[in-house]
Parts: sequence; structure tokens; C-alpha cells
Amino acid sequence: MSSIINSVASLSAMGLIFGAGLAYASKKFAVEIDPKEEAILESLPGANCGGCGFPGCGGLAAAIAKGEAPANACPVGGPELAETIANIMGVNAGAGERKIANVICNGTNKNAKDKSMYSGILDCKAATMVSNGPKSCTYGCIGFGTCEKVCPFDAIHVLEDGIAHVDKEKCVACGKCLEACPKNVIEWIPYSQEVSIDCNSNDKGKEVKDKCSTGCIGCQICVKACPFEAIGFENNLAKIDYSKCTQCMICVEKCPTKAIRGDLSLRKKAEVIDEKCIGCTICAKNCPVDAIEGELKAIHKVDKEKCIGCSVCYKKCPKDAIKMI
Repeated sequence: MSSIINSVASLSAMGLIFGAGLAYASKKFAVEIDPKEEAILESLPGANCGGCGFPGCGGLAAAIAKGEAPANACPVGGPELAETIANIMGVNAGAGERKIANVICNGTNKNAKDKSMYSGILDCKAATMVSNGPKSCTYGCIGFGTCEKVCPFDAIHVLEDGIAHVDKEKCVACGKCLEACPKNVIEWIPYSQEVSIDCNSNDKGKEVKDKCSTGCIGCQICVKACPFEAIGFENNLAKIDYSKCTQCMICVEKCPTKAIRGDLSLRKKAEVIDEKCIGCTICAKNCPVDAIEGELKAIHKVDKEKCIGCSVCYKKCPKDAIKMI
């Protein structure tokens, strides 16, 4: 019995000694955590999606606290979170417009042709390794859902038409689909952007027409028609500069192959504010469709039937006498 008591006493004493040593070591070698980092980490959504470019929310919190990442670096939280973190850091949030993923391909089962039958693993990367995939267009969406499998927010799905589609309300711009797509057919686009060129092909016009009925054929009609110089042309493909695009949808209307996406019913109409109009005629002279009427020094009127909502008049008016509704 005495030996058992001695053993218990010895173990207890050793436990106290080791415990005291650990307590001393934890204080002696403790790594101080910036209280700002803790506050930021508590504010972050905890998705740990990696969309910010850091290893989880903990890595991002540490980077923001050290000034190595901006307050709006989290793609999940949006402007409200950016403002919260900015207040913690005592800086300006600098939150820009939310970005989402966008599939730049309309090569559906109906629009695009296949060059072969594929019976391998239903994975875009695997299919790409076999003659660049079964579709005739080697630049388009294969539609085997590799992007869908890696999305942690259920924001992208391959539908019955055979290509991937993004749910803009669910997308948090984590970037995983962009990384996974072997065709680089997914890009960033502003959340409010309704106009986009849904083609990724660098082939020349005739080749594109042979492979897909809705591909960009490089005619550059959209480039010439855009009143804001928001469309450029490179590598046989039109590109929209979203910082210049006013979503007037003239390009949507003019594109002969419907390679530019846009809902014409969403166009706004110009309206003259009578009490501000000085009759300078600048709006009428700049309207690309002659939708504004009025003599010099007389109040102008907009022909709503002709107006295409391009907002050229709105931007050119020196007296802010035009509004878009």
C-alpha cells in the first residue's frame, strides 16, 4: 500500500513540476498576437476559401494586420466587411465593385460542333489531354464540370446546354473555378455588368464560323460602333474594357453572330430635364441614332422609340440636363 501511495505522490509531484515548467515556458516564449489581427479574424466569414490569395482567414487576418493586404481583400465579405476591417485598421476601405466569375463561351450543344466522341473520364482536364477535348473549338467550354466540382459555394453548374453557367448571387470570386479551368474560359467581370463577349476563340473568322455559330468572327463591327471606345480587338477577338463600358448595348445590337451577351430590354432611356436644358444642341449633335430633337436655345426632347439608352447625351450635356431612366 505504501508503495502505491509513494508512486501516486511522485507522479503528482512530477505533474506539478512539469505543469509549472510549461506555464513558465508559455509565458516566456509566448508570441504576442496583434489585437487588430484577432479583431479582423473574428470579423472574417471563416469560409477559408483561399480566394484572397492567403492560406485561409487566419493568414489573411495576419496579412491585413501587418499591412500586407488591403482591407477589402476578402472576396466573400463584400463592401460591408471591407468597411468593418477598415475601421479596425483605421484606414479607407477602398472597396471597389464586387467581381464575379463569368464563362466567356456560348458554345452550347446547339451552337458548337464536335470533332469527335469522347468516352473517357468526365473531367475537363482529362478530356483536354485527348486532342484538346471533343469540341471543334479548342478554346471553348468542354462542359464536364471540373469548375463545378471545385466551387465551394455551389455557384457554377454545367446545365443541359452543355456549358458552365455562373450564379452571380452565389459567386464570391474565390477564383477556384478560374484555376481549375484548363481552357481559361472563365474571367472576372463586374457584378453589375450585363454586357460581355461570350467567346474565347483566337481563330480567324472562317474557322470560327465552321466550328461555332455564335463565335466572334473578328469583323470588328462592335469596335467601330461603340461610342465610348470601350471595345478593343486583339488576337482575332473583341474585348470589352469594363471601365469604359456604359452598357448601351449598341454592340449587342450590331454583332452579326450574337457573340455579345446583353438583354436589350434592360436598356435605360434618356430624358431631358426641362428646367436645366439651355438648348445648346450638344446632346442632339452627339446622339448616334438621332433620337434627340430641338432647335438652338429651345428645350430638347427625346424620341423614346429611337433612343437606345447609350447615355452619350447624358455624358456630353454640359448642364446635367439629361437623366437616364
